[in-house]
Amino acid sequence: MPLDQPDAAARRFLFVLGSSRAEGNTETLARQAAARLPAEVEQRWIRLDDLPLPAFSDVRHAGGPGYAEPTGNERLLLDATVAATDVVIVSPLYWYSVSAATKLYLDYWSPWLRVPGVDFKARMRGRTMWAITVIGEEDPAKADPLLGTLRLTADYLGMRWGGELVGYADRPGDIRADADALAAAERFFTP
Repeated sequence: MPLDQPDAAARRFLFVLGSSRAEGNTETLARQAAARLPAEVEQRWIRLDDLPLPAFSDVRHAGGPGYAEPTGNERLLLDATVAATDVVIVSPLYWYSVSAATKLYLDYWSPWLRVPGVDFKARMRGRTMWAITVIGEEDPAKADPLLGTLRLTADYLGMRWGGELVGYADRPGDIRADADALAAAERFFTP
């Protein structure tokens, strides 16, 4: 559904900020892109460092009761995720993948698939996933593992892939010098 159609008001974008640095290059690029969304599109921004999760423990084969009903920060993240029509993963490239906070958030998608009554996979089907990242190398192919992780995650859940926005910056504030990424951000969410 193109964003410029009248039903754009029904769109709810969740921006999941995975950087360990507030207002860093990746967030700056994401905010540049989000500024072009139609005013009636709801935006929610969540900084994962503000909602810490405990280390993920895979109990699928432990023989116990399985995964508990989410509470606390996990519940807040689950509710925000399933309420969104569009999930935008905003993570800088760390060692050729998403940040640790982003990876932990995605790890929690596994129990959400198994908590009775959550119906996570069915609820995410048809939603759209987007990726915004900034890399410290000028070769955009270095972001391929990060983008592949997110594309495969979206595919597994039957989500649409909205696209990726990749910028280059080495030090804080450098993204403002990446004219190509800033120009791409201006049209990133447009149909």
